[in-house]
Amino acid sequence: MITRRHAIKSISLGTGLLLTSSAANAQKSKKESQFSFCLNTSTIMGQNPGLLGYLEIAAKAGYEGVELWIRDIQAYLELGNSITSLRKHISDSGLKFENAIGFAPWMVNDDQKRKSGFEQMEKEMEMLAELGCMRVAAPAAGVTDQLDLFKAGERYKALLDLGRKTGVMPQLEFWGAFPYFHHLGQVLMVAAVANDPDARILPDVYHLYRGGSGYEGLKMLNGNLVEIFHMNDFVYTIPREKQEDKDRVYPGDGAAPMKQILTDLKNMGGKKVLSLELFNQDYWKYDALQVARLGLTKMKKLVEGI
Repeated sequence: MITRRHAIKSISLGTGLLLTSSAANAQKSKKESQFSFCLNTSTIMGQNPGLLGYLEIAAKAGYEGVELWIRDIQAYLELGNSITSLRKHISDSGLKFENAIGFAPWMVNDDQKRKSGFEQMEKEMEMLAELGCMRVAAPAAGVTDQLDLFKAGERYKALLDLGRKTGVMPQLEFWGAFPYFHHLGQVLMVAAVANDPDARILPDVYHLYRGGSGYEGLKMLNGNLVEIFHMNDFVYTIPREKQEDKDRVYPGDGAAPMKQILTDLKNMGGKKVLSLELFNQDYWKYDALQVARLGLTKMKKLVEGI
């Protein structure tokens, strides 16, 4: 005979199994890879392969995407090449143009320079939109004095409005060695002041270390806030305050807590583009394809380890 007690017990067990199963499925889903791999062309700029060479090397090395520098695109166009032909080259390469690196002075305090910076940014965004790129780095380029972070947030809000107009969204970037905008706390305040659902930040392993941010702050971030993450590493033999861009090494070859960093990026949710960004002049002495392939191999190994 099925008693009330047995019925309740059966329901409880069934519910428990259902919840356990749901939790397991959620955990399984959470562990699925959210990363794609991209090459920032700074990594092999010392070999100077040219814009089309960058695309060929990134594709041959096995990357899914590429970060191109606006100055390289402009140099290519100044030679008489067209936007249409470049877009075709990008399409034919099979690469996704994930992000562009530019230095328009949109955040500066000087009104006239800032106006020119916004005009420059708009032109560059329109060019990138024609090339199929939907993002552009937005660092505090040109800033020469102390920033009011509330005003910087208002300026970023205006830049986001421009991004929606052009279809190319600015990724707020900070540089660890830059005296006026170098800390994760600063970039988060500017993004918060902007109070905009499209606000995005562009962190970097080296810059988080060099600027004294550390990595625990990554645990505080919503996954939507980070779409691009610059991958590199730092050596422990050089004091933090004396580290320079050229000292960056392959991810996993330095002292950064890469497993923690990638685990936190994974746990925050959302899709993440891991972009290899190095400026190591020793690597520039080697074959560019070899450097690109090795960097990709090291990134994939780190991701597989989390």
